[in-house]
Amino acid sequence: MQMTGNTVLVTGGGSGIGCGLAESLHRVGNQVVIAGRRREPLQEVAKANPGMQILSLDQGDPADIRRFATELTDRYPDLNVVINNAGIQRVEDLTTSGPSAAEQTVAINLLGPIRLTAALLPSMLKKPRAAIVNVTSGLAFMPSSLTPTYCATKAALHSYTQSLRFQLRETSVQVIEIIPPHVQTALQGERGFDPNAMPLDDYVTETMTLLRTKPQAEEILVDRVKGLRFAERDGVYDEIYRAFNEAITASVGQVRSG
Repeated sequence: MQMTGNTVLVTGGGSGIGCGLAESLHRVGNQVVIAGRRREPLQEVAKANPGMQILSLDQGDPADIRRFATELTDRYPDLNVVINNAGIQRVEDLTTSGPSAAEQTVAINLLGPIRLTAALLPSMLKKPRAAIVNVTSGLAFMPSSLTPTYCATKAALHSYTQSLRFQLRETSVQVIEIIPPHVQTALQGERGFDPNAMPLDDYVTETMTLLRTKPQAEEILVDRVKGLRFAERDGVYDEIYRAFNEAITASVGQVRSG
């Protein structure tokens, strides 16, 4: 993936990691389009970054994805980088809650990027160079018991990304997976920012450096996420799973009490 001269779509670009990546890519010389369900955050980001464009997208709605893909490719025919970043995270008590939160999470976090990729891929395959960038999570490899369906969707998106990469191996479309650790964003909603999470600016800076210095990388891993990504490979998964989840539960309790 080249770092300049692209036309880039970032879903979920109105806040958090998506906003950070969109602003960084805009600054280094790309045409950036940010998309999301709520226009107000998108408009604020675009206002702060003159030249950045916005489009509305409800990623949980298959019909809106089809509408969006048509509008996007009509307005920005040079689109050659898609960053599938949009997602939601819900706390679930599996002993009492129904399936509605899980169904919404699957629709947005997993089916959303799958449907959007399928809709945009024919156009991207015609480009001399292109990239599909899927943002998963360290929780795909070390799940949090607080957010079981979120973790499951990220694990599934990791698997899908691997298959997509293999199927596109002889095309001009590079497939990259960005795997964040726990980052201080609004993804956690009313739980607030975890003071133990990685600061957003630090995460975006390290990620952009990796994208620039490792242009052929299949996975973008900041140092802080490597322990989760490679826990099973290194034979320490069972050893740290319980401690990891106990630490998450404790940190959420600290945020709520604060």
